Amino acid sequence: MILRIGPHLLPNAVLLAPMAGITDAPLRRMALRYGAGLAISEMVASNALLDGHPEMVLRAEGQGVALHAVQIAGNDPYWMGEAARMAQGAGAGLIDINMGCPAKRVTTGAAGAALLKDLPLARRILDAVRAAVSVPVSVKTRLGWDEGNPTAVALARMAEDAGLAMVTVHGRTRSQFYTGRADWAAIRAVKAAVNIPVIANGDLNRAEDAALMLAASGADGVMIGRGAQGRPWFPGQVARTLADGRAPADPPLCAQRDVLLELYEGWLGLYGVRLGLRQARKHLSWALDAVGGTGAEWTLNWRARLLTADDPEVVKAGIAAAYDELMWRAAA
Repeated sequence: MILRIGPHLLPNAVLLAPMAGITDAPLRRMALRYGAGLAISEMVASNALLDGHPEMVLRAEGQGVALHAVQIAGNDPYWMGEAARMAQGAGAGLIDINMGCPAKRVTTGAAGAALLKDLPLARRILDAVRAAVSVPVSVKTRLGWDEGNPTAVALARMAEDAGLAMVTVHGRTRSQFYTGRADWAAIRAVKAAVNIPVIANGDLNRAEDAALMLAASGADGVMIGRGAQGRPWFPGQVARTLADGRAPADPPLCAQRDVLLELYEGWLGLYGVRLGLRQARKHLSWALDAVGGTGAEWTLNWRARLLTADDPEVVKAGIAAAYDELMWRAAA
């Protein structure tokens, strides 16, 4: 199952979602290595990027990611266009517009999902970004601000009319945040309304459910967010499941250990030791939960040791020891 976005022919239609503070370059490179069709950057605030904020500049840079895709956020059409132009200059081959983030710090600034309450402004942003760059542009949105105001179909039609190449729909409203279950079937109306690719997003946590998500939504592909936390190989597993109908096993524990160690080195290299230590902790926590079980004694023990250590060498030795312990238990 392949996917074309403008001139880009992806190897499959399983995408890693842009997640703020999570989908940095090391994680995206790893997800792509394990078979994700595309991995989109964490959200880049347009004004901060143009002001030269170091973190936003870092997010906009590709850092060796194949088909570097940058998600931008903001509420001013001109500055969104300029941010898109700057991201393309930094190597982006795809610009994604955030019109779905439910976080209060984003919507209070009339960005993200708040744009679903002002579709004329959303349209001006779509037009401005499309006009500013020569690479494909996509948009990620939600079903609407709340149940009484569904806007995904109208926004998708505007996106297609503005010349965008793809629309991703998270099957919740902003008012739901991440509660309840994503409504995959509600995405079907969006797919029926446009001819550009539509990607379904929300609550895909098991590879064997991907076919159900596609059947319910009628979408052209799937996007995985929280399901990939601690499991950068998961989008690739989903792609292989869709290709042959069988969900592959997780990588062996020794491979998972090596993935985590490589990612850890990547975070230290990208952010520096002080910030890299902090950035890595949430990923370590998710990885331990994924492999050891949330709340299990082994997980709690190693979380307490690894998430409080301030010496990178101690953390790396602890990662190796934690997985060695699991492998020993499995062999016993």
